[in-house]
Amino acid sequence: MRMIRFNSIGGASGNMILGALAGLGLDLDELNRQLQSLLPEENYSITITPAEQYHFAGIHADVEIRTEPHHHRHLADIETIINNSSLPDTVKTNAVKVFNRLAEAEAKVHGTTPDHIHFHEVGAIDSIVDIVGCCLALHMLNVEKVGVGSLPLGCGTVQCAHGVLPVPVPATVELLRGMAVCQTDEPFELVTPTGAALLSCWQSDLPANGKVLASAYGFGTRKLNSRPNMLRAILLESGDSQGDECHDRCMVMECNIDDCPPEIVGSLFDRLFKAGALEVFSQPVLMKKQRHGMLLTVICLPELMAALEEIIFSETTTFGIRSHQVERSKLSRRMVTVVTPYGKISLKAGFRDHKLYSLSPEHDDCVAAAALHDVTVKEVYTAATIAGRELKLPFLND
Repeated sequence: MRMIRFNSIGGASGNMILGALAGLGLDLDELNRQLQSLLPEENYSITITPAEQYHFAGIHADVEIRTEPHHHRHLADIETIINNSSLPDTVKTNAVKVFNRLAEAEAKVHGTTPDHIHFHEVGAIDSIVDIVGCCLALHMLNVEKVGVGSLPLGCGTVQCAHGVLPVPVPATVELLRGMAVCQTDEPFELVTPTGAALLSCWQSDLPANGKVLASAYGFGTRKLNSRPNMLRAILLESGDSQGDECHDRCMVMECNIDDCPPEIVGSLFDRLFKAGALEVFSQPVLMKKQRHGMLLTVICLPELMAALEEIIFSETTTFGIRSHQVERSKLSRRMVTVVTPYGKISLKAGFRDHKLYSLSPEHDDCVAAAALHDVTVKEVYTAATIAGRELKLPFLND
């Protein structure tokens, strides 16, 4: 598994992240070729130039616009631009997630909803290309996980579309919730909303062990007073290979509920899963004074904990959520398709150390095939499992 660890001295912005990623061996021509499908009617490209500050060498990346810039887009406009492009689906999903994160932060500080947010600087062509370019670069480098070190914050004020604001600006503060920061005396905006949105969306816990493959430094434009305006990216490869056991860390969140209609909790399950929860379940419990209640348990990745807490507090009557971190061992997974007397059925294959441990037919496929052929779901499930066991799965020998 390939990973990146970002360490910041001078802050983080879209072009600093892009410069650091470019220095890790990115094919810039291919990056620009794929990005052109984003706004085919516009003339733009990402350029990189050597940079040096405080005797450190690195890369400065920039988005060069050769047509009249267009500002002030809404979230729906940007989502349409991204989804109508020919970029890989994982890049589209990642980029839309970043813009939604930005919209949610802006909506919170302005007391409105994400769909009413009017992007100013971030809605410009260069900012869209900047953010989507970073997501595409991550995809092209085959990076699966990103770690982020403590981010330095500036002080003072900054002039923007909403007037004079304190540094860091309110949206950036909201985006940095849950992330490690350190205060500096630099009177500049060091972490921009774009940089904060990208890193907060990508951030996850990295395995303890790994091999360093490369490192690179992305530089910002501004010269700081006492430090290089620099962001370092270290490309790592973990000891896990495809087919080996995978390990990660998860958060287990729990709360007791005794005064909330079960139907509310049922709809909460759907919301939590859509927001990224790995597992959600409930158990009947006896609470104080022998009151009947339920224990709600949610398992998630650490970076999603704050968002899921917000949903639980909003949707239930609980006054407190307990949480603790756990280690998780996972089987590597691949989707395979088998042909049965009832048509094609997808199965999830779980394997480790080149040994197959589990074959699970997709329930929705089995239900649809059973209805079409007027048989039981169990018959389709059994046929798919038997067909799966007869397959010679090439990835077990990778």
